[in-house]
Amino acid sequence: MRRDFCPILRVPRFALSPFRARAMVRLMETLSEIAAVIARHVSKDGFHATPVERMIFARSSTVTMPMPNVYRPQLCLVAQGQKEVTLGDRAFRYAPGRYGIVTHDLPVTGQVVEATPDRPYLCLYLDFDPVMLGQLALRVPPPPGVPAPPIGKTVSDAGAGLLDAVLRLLRLLDDPAALPVLGPLAEQDILYRLLAGPDGARMRHITSSQGRMAQVGRAIAWIGQHVRERFSIERLAADVGMSPSSLHAHFRAVTAMTPLQFQKQLRLQDARSLMLVEDIDITTAALRVGYESPSQFSREYRRHFGEPPARDIARLRASPGLTVVA
Repeated sequence: MRRDFCPILRVPRFALSPFRARAMVRLMETLSEIAAVIARHVSKDGFHATPVERMIFARSSTVTMPMPNVYRPQLCLVAQGQKEVTLGDRAFRYAPGRYGIVTHDLPVTGQVVEATPDRPYLCLYLDFDPVMLGQLALRVPPPPGVPAPPIGKTVSDAGAGLLDAVLRLLRLLDDPAALPVLGPLAEQDILYRLLAGPDGARMRHITSSQGRMAQVGRAIAWIGQHVRERFSIERLAADVGMSPSSLHAHFRAVTAMTPLQFQKQLRLQDARSLMLVEDIDITTAALRVGYESPSQFSREYRRHFGEPPARDIARLRASPGLTVVA
């Protein structure tokens, strides 16, 4: 059936001027080529490394159940299919031509919500090179206007410049001799588009070593490194140079969670992985990730994942094809 809506802008085609309509057609053609390149390089569901050091592809031919993950500072661009990612109490929807930016290590829950064997979910992840990003940030003027909210994750529609830059990088996968030389240039082009675009202020949070966002970043890193240890907000705030109330407010603004909720999500994800991969029992998993009470662990696990630990793990093992992390 012919679409009467532009899938990127999600507006009726007749509402676009001829110039905008041609621009949308070009965007769709670029996005279709991006999807074709990814499909050519990944024939099975799952995650796939690429010759580009920090880039991976993801594919799923079916919808998936919600699965936890920890997103690193990265770009995620969906080329085909749709997924939904939840951070704290906020939900982000990805559709073809939409990209997500992550500025800090964040525990999220992802789910592929549109995929079929004929049109599988296809996306790419590109971890940011902090050195390359920092050097470019010094040369690219900050975008004008109101500073971006500090939330550490956002989803936006990709423009022609960003899609073209991504496609140039992907085309180099078929030119191994040129990839080591031109690959870093294409990667710089992608970072430039992000820095010069509407997410430019947010991108600068990644490279900043001063200010509240940098202090929150240090708090996030500390919790990630000591996820199995007990801590007090007062001590953590003092370590990163903030007052407890300021840390609480700014941490929640970036992560949509309090520091203790952030640690709890990391612990529960860690325990789930231990039980699924290492086949350890519930009590051992609870104690290993820092819980003192297995019963408390089971209550919080059920509240977070929707089922008791034993039933949840049994379901995951019975349906491995539905557990691709989005």
